[in-house]
Amino acid sequence: MGGYIIRKLGYGLLVLWGVITLVFAIFSINPGDPARMLLGQRTDEAAVEAVRKELGLDLPFWKQYLLYLNDVSPVSVHKTGSPDSRIFADREKYTYRSLIPLGDVVVVAKQPYLRRSYQSRKQVTEIIGEAFPGTAILAVCAIVFALVFGITGGVIAAVHKDRFIDRFSVLSSVLGMSAPSFFSAIIISWLGGYVWAEQTALPALPAVFALAGLLLSFAGKKRRGFVRSLSFALKGLLVGLALLATDWTLRALLGVSLVPGAGTKILLPGTGLSMTGSLYDVDIIEGEYLALHNLILPVITLGIRPLAVVVQLTRNAMLDVLSQDYIRTARAKGLSEFRVITGHALRNALNPVVTAISGWFASMLAGAVFIEFIFNWKGLGLQVFTSLENDDYPVVMGAVLVIAVTFVMINILTDIIYGQLDPRIRLS
Repeated sequence: MGGYIIRKLGYGLLVLWGVITLVFAIFSINPGDPARMLLGQRTDEAAVEAVRKELGLDLPFWKQYLLYLNDVSPVSVHKTGSPDSRIFADREKYTYRSLIPLGDVVVVAKQPYLRRSYQSRKQVTEIIGEAFPGTAILAVCAIVFALVFGITGGVIAAVHKDRFIDRFSVLSSVLGMSAPSFFSAIIISWLGGYVWAEQTALPALPAVFALAGLLLSFAGKKRRGFVRSLSFALKGLLVGLALLATDWTLRALLGVSLVPGAGTKILLPGTGLSMTGSLYDVDIIEGEYLALHNLILPVITLGIRPLAVVVQLTRNAMLDVLSQDYIRTARAKGLSEFRVITGHALRNALNPVVTAISGWFASMLAGAVFIEFIFNWKGLGLQVFTSLENDDYPVVMGAVLVIAVTFVMINILTDIIYGQLDPRIRLS
């Protein structure tokens, strides 16, 4: 097991080294001059050269790369007796502990130094430290949302294979996976924070047919379960929507309405939500306060795609598990269907879901850029967007590295857990 862990850590370090190299190369070929960005275009050349020297921009590319590696590495080499040295162990820049003193050179363990912002001159680690919790909370809530509703929907679809509820779940998950995040964010923000923010009137026809379908499911002597009743209600809703679309089409083409009651409206209460907002809002009287309701719309938007993936994975895994011999044996012993599903089938069907979620969580940190921008959610994504807009490249580089480290750590942890659960994986 020790060799397996070391091998995975080695792969992770290679990935991080590749990311660091690629990020440094991309942002180093930018035609702009960071010194001019800091001082303005009208400053004198002496000040520009001083800042370029401070940032190491007067050095050859390969030396800049080695200095950057030395800065971002948790173990680095510094000089203690030469304040003018590029790698001087400056306590204002580095938070470190001495490991191996070698004369005026010391090998230290330190917090990675991600340079300073061109705009605010604050350390990038401080900026990311302030922004990261907002994104982490948003990602965790979105994952929980996707797991709860995705696993439930996948199990229901598998148990009722080839029925209406199964086809509806598959179609909905395909639509969820197909919708781009920025498009979903705009639509959900507009609907939830503007159209339905206050009391609104909607066509009554779909709701009437949904209610009729629900009542129809209770008709007769045959007892129907919750899922069957839900299927009848969804069928009624779709019929009502189809009739409403037909009526709108006839009105547009012929100017007449042939569907009775198509113009009837029902009043729905508003969501009370805002199109934009962050985890903390500011009130003129109360000051800063926790605004958890601002999580709802961004969480739904960010969780739609992983929810669709979880539905498909859970459904397919459950169908495979339900065909196994031990499931038939459990049913033959007289166990209830609920106990068979939850106690035997679901437990063994969650492995692919765990694999997908471990990757989705890290991807959400990167994918939250558009969503945080549209909802004005104060997190790492909004910080990256703002920094790109202002050409503040150290902040962007630092954010990319933090996301990469998070992604690699989650994947290594997942591999270690799998290796512990299934010894065969360690041999692969």
